[in-house]
Amino acid sequence: MTLPPRLLGSAEVIAVGSEMLGAARIDTNSLFLGERLASLGIDLRAKTVVGDRRADLATFFRQALDRVDLVILTGGLGPTDDDLTRDVVADVLGLEMREDPEIVESIRQRFARRGLRMPEINRRQAMVPTGATVLDNPNGSAPGLLLTHRDRVVLLLPGPPREMKPMFELIAASALEPRARKERFTRTVLFVVGRSESHVEEAIQPIYAPLAQTVPPIETTILAAPGQIEVHLTALSADPAAAAAALASARDRMVAALGDDVFTTEGRPLEQVVGDLLARNGSTIAAAESCTGGLLLSRLTDIPGSSAYVLGGVVAYSNDLKTAFADVPVELIHQHGAVSEPVATAMAQGIRKRTGATYGVGITGIAGPGGGTPTKPVGTVALAVEGPATSAVRTAQFTGGRAQIKHYASQIGLDMVRRMIGRDAVVRRD
Repeated sequence: MTLPPRLLGSAEVIAVGSEMLGAARIDTNSLFLGERLASLGIDLRAKTVVGDRRADLATFFRQALDRVDLVILTGGLGPTDDDLTRDVVADVLGLEMREDPEIVESIRQRFARRGLRMPEINRRQAMVPTGATVLDNPNGSAPGLLLTHRDRVVLLLPGPPREMKPMFELIAASALEPRARKERFTRTVLFVVGRSESHVEEAIQPIYAPLAQTVPPIETTILAAPGQIEVHLTALSADPAAAAAALASARDRMVAALGDDVFTTEGRPLEQVVGDLLARNGSTIAAAESCTGGLLLSRLTDIPGSSAYVLGGVVAYSNDLKTAFADVPVELIHQHGAVSEPVATAMAQGIRKRTGATYGVGITGIAGPGGGTPTKPVGTVALAVEGPATSAVRTAQFTGGRAQIKHYASQIGLDMVRRMIGRDAVVRRD
C-alpha cells in the first residue's frame, strides 16, 4: 500500500455509535489508540464520540480532516442501517462505493462455518470506497479500510476492541510507523496526595514554566484525580535517552519541592505503594472501618500477594460492634460520639491488639447523604493509625457524594499508613 510522503505527526479519533453517548457503554478504543499513537510519535489531538447521525458524523469528519494528519474512525462498520461510517466517509471524500465480491464471500463463509445463511444486509459490509485498501478482520465480519485523501490518511476500524486492536497493530507496523516522525514521546508522572491542585501548581510552577523552552521541550500537565493530584511530564525527542534524562531531572526537582506528598513516580496506585512498603518491611495491617465499609482493606487486597501483609479486619458499622469487635469503650462513644478522634484511635488500637498486626487503622465518619449535624456535617471522617513506634489521628472534611467520601477517606487512611511506615523506618535507623 502507498501512503503520501506527509509525516504523520497528529491524529484525531472519532468513535461512532449512539450507544456510547449514554451511560451503558464507554469508548475504550480511544484510550488504547492514544497510547499506541504516542508510542509512534503521533500526537493525539482530539477524541470525539458521535452518534449514528449522518450529518453530525460528516461534520466532525470534515473538521478532523482540516486539523490533523491521521483520522481514525472506530465503529459504524456493521450491516445495519445505522452503521454509517463507510457511507459518510465516501460522501465527504467524494468517492464512489463498489461491492467487493471477495468480502461478500468471506462473510458468507463466516456464517456457513456456524451453520447459518448470510443475510443479504451483510452485503453492506462489502461496500468499499474507490481507492481504499481493505484490511482483513479475522475476528469479525467487518473489514477495516485505509484511505488517503490528498496528504491525509483515513483509517476505518471496527468498534469491538477484540477486532479493532489486532487490526490496528498490523496497520501500525506496516503503514503508519514508516510514516511517523523520528521523534517519540517519553513520559513520566508524579502522584501527589495531601495537596490541592492549586497548591501543587504553586509549588512546581516555577520549575515547569521554563521547561517548555528547553531542548527537548517538556510539557507539564496537572490533573485532579479522585483523592490525588497527578503531574504528567512529556517530552518529544528523537533521542529517547536525552529525553528520559531531562524528564528525570525535572521530576526530581518537583519531588524535592513537593516532598513526602509525592507517593509514587511510577504511576502505581496508593494501595500498591502501601502494600509494597508493608511487604518490604515485613509488616502487617488490620483495620476497623465504619463509614468506608471495608473499602480500605478491599483496595489493599486488590493487589496480588496482599495475603503476605493484610491480616484482616472488621466493618464495625454499629456502635455495639465498635465495642464488641474493636474494644471501643462504651463511655468513650457516649462522651465524644462515634465520629470522633478518640473513637477512631480506640478502633485502631483495638483491631491492632486483637489481630497482632503491625499497624492498626480506625475509620469512622458520616458518608451521607443523611446523618450530619451542624458540628459534624456530612463528610466528617475521623481516621487513626496505630503503629509500633508512632501513632496518628486526624479529622477530615470531605465533599461529594457517598461513594466519593468513602473513597477519599480510604485514600487518606492509606496515606496515613504510608507516612507512618516512613517515620517508623527513620526511628529504626536512629
